[in-house]
Amino acid sequence: MAAELSRDDVLAAREAIAGRLHRTPVFSSATLGERTGASVHLKAELFQRTGSFKPRGVLTKLASLSDDEKRNGVIGISAGNHAQALAYCAALEGIDALIVMWEGASSQKIEATRAYGAAVDLEADGPAGAFERLHELMAETGRVLVHPFDDPLTIAGQGTVGLEILEDVPEAAVIVVPVGGGGLVSGIAVAAEGRRVVAVEPELSDALQRGLEAGKPVPVEPRSVADGLGAPFAGEHPIRICADLGVESVLISEDELAEGMRFLYGRAKLACEPAGAAAVAALLAGKIALEPRETAVAVVSGGNVVAQIASAILSSNEAWHPS
Repeated sequence: MAAELSRDDVLAAREAIAGRLHRTPVFSSATLGERTGASVHLKAELFQRTGSFKPRGVLTKLASLSDDEKRNGVIGISAGNHAQALAYCAALEGIDALIVMWEGASSQKIEATRAYGAAVDLEADGPAGAFERLHELMAETGRVLVHPFDDPLTIAGQGTVGLEILEDVPEAAVIVVPVGGGGLVSGIAVAAEGRRVVAVEPELSDALQRGLEAGKPVPVEPRSVADGLGAPFAGEHPIRICADLGVESVLISEDELAEGMRFLYGRAKLACEPAGAAAVAALLAGKIALEPRETAVAVVSGGNVVAQIASAILSSNEAWHPS
């Protein structure tokens, strides 16, 4: 077990956020079971408040702040899902929030973030520049950073997804998780009590796999249509936790990602975003070996997608393709 975080921390996170978020459902998928020869379930985090798993970690972090820190406000950085979660949760707590986003981020997610009550800074021209802008604003304002993935409290909060999976599907032997910066998969790995955990990333946004190979964060230029997985690096904490706990890493192509999204829309009736389809995409593509009748759970991590991209992918219109 990684020394910096334990299952007790995840249990404490659950207590800190109890009653404030949805307990998302788990569905079985007979079709995925037929294709994989296993028993496959879907953890539907797209039904969480703000449309993704992100509020779990945000509320856990906010619960740790002092009154003075809350009065001074918080700051975050995100392509969209963490931005919306931080805006929503900060409003819930009566805390002023400033979110650093960037040119080219989803206009739908920017608008949603503002609608939840946060101010949005769009000075950066991309993810890498946005982190530079974040540090400038932190120095100027003294706001507390609520990191999207590289904070033990955030990771512990995301790990509550794993607690729910094990309670609802106690026979689960494998948990498959979409990955951007690594907060969700590392939190689930801490909660998973030794079960096999597989991280799934797009080939065009492979920050965690590169980080695991190097043993430290490695800058990448995310180009996948799955903007929810577009972290410009994986976090130091997630890399260490995933390495210590033996989390596996697999990559999927953009076409495989799109096929996973079409499957979830058409067969599971889950209106997910591309990022949310990554785990199912890996299973459909045969990237994860499962034993006959073994039980696996795939996390469907979010549902915030621009209508034009969803329409293009679902209609097999190649206009969405980044390569």
